[in-house]
Amino acid sequence: MDQEQEDIAGEEEDEETVSPEADAELVKATPLVAHRKDQEPAEIPGEDEGQLAIDVYQSADEVIVESPLAGVAPEDIDIAITSESVTIRGKRERELRIKDEDYIYQECYWGKFSRSVSLPHEVDADKAEASIKNGVLTIKLPKINRSRSKKLKVKTE
Repeated sequence: MDQEQEDIAGEEEDEETVSPEADAELVKATPLVAHRKDQEPAEIPGEDEGQLAIDVYQSADEVIVESPLAGVAPEDIDIAITSESVTIRGKRERELRIKDEDYIYQECYWGKFSRSVSLPHEVDADKAEASIKNGVLTIKLPKINRSRSKKLKVKTE
């Protein structure tokens, strides 16, 4: 192996080796990560809310927001809609209390969560619908099409 190949091999080894201290600092800096039992839990103390994962897509007539909400009761979900944005808030509560020392990994986020997103198209908040099926929240937001013309009849007096 020539010197350049040895340098590259040495760099690869350095990249794979992470000290426990550096690993712990990474865990502290990342709010929603997998945790070993000797590290911080998934709900970070001092953090008010976890961030909710969402998909937003559109059809010709509506904007659709989907989010996995397994373990969240429908009455624990709060959805606020304006013509330009959607905010989803809620709380995922653990029914069974598990001692920290009994965890091997704790990847699930328990506690308050929220997510706000600006919409790519103006929507009619009054006609929005939300449903949950198999743990997936779906919000359907009808688009407002301002380019459609409206015909008016002229009345005689």
